[in-house]
Amino acid sequence: MSEEEKMNQGEWYDANNDAVLIKKREKAMDLCFIYNQIKPSDLQQRNKILYELLGYEPQNLTLLSPFMCDYGQHIRFGKDVFVNINSYFMDGAEIVIGDHVFIGPSCGFYTAMHPLDASSRNQGLEKALPIHIEDDVWIGANVVILPGVTIGKGSVIAAGSVITHDVEAYSLAAGVPAKIMKKLL
Repeated sequence: MSEEEKMNQGEWYDANNDAVLIKKREKAMDLCFIYNQIKPSDLQQRNKILYELLGYEPQNLTLLSPFMCDYGQHIRFGKDVFVNINSYFMDGAEIVIGDHVFIGPSCGFYTAMHPLDASSRNQGLEKALPIHIEDDVWIGANVVILPGVTIGKGSVIAAGSVITHDVEAYSLAAGVPAKIMKKLL
């Protein structure tokens, strides 16, 4: 099994020494660099680069610069999504953003996890687990979302929170690590 196949199946894989994955990340970094240099008013050129990066044309996506991702091809944006400046999508696994999601500035979506023992970690091994953000979610500024997390429909994540576990639908979550503060319905 190739390292990319291992990555796509949520197995331990070598992200740092595999030529295929390195080349794909370099292409994504180049496309992000180009996207981030295009004037915000040049929507046609920005959308062209986004299409090349993501592999599809998102519906009514506002993606402010700077934006960074690892591969691009594993990110799925729903309709009417707003992503503020300085976002990072570490998309070794799928990152799915639902419809009508608002993402504040400086948020990170991290699908990668690393071994706890140094010798395995030093070999470049990692595992990627998907992140799912359901419809109508608001994510405040400086939020960190860790591997394998699902944030339920209609939830609000307070600024500065670190999401380590799933968040039930229609919940307000806050803190480090985040906890459910109250239900919104």
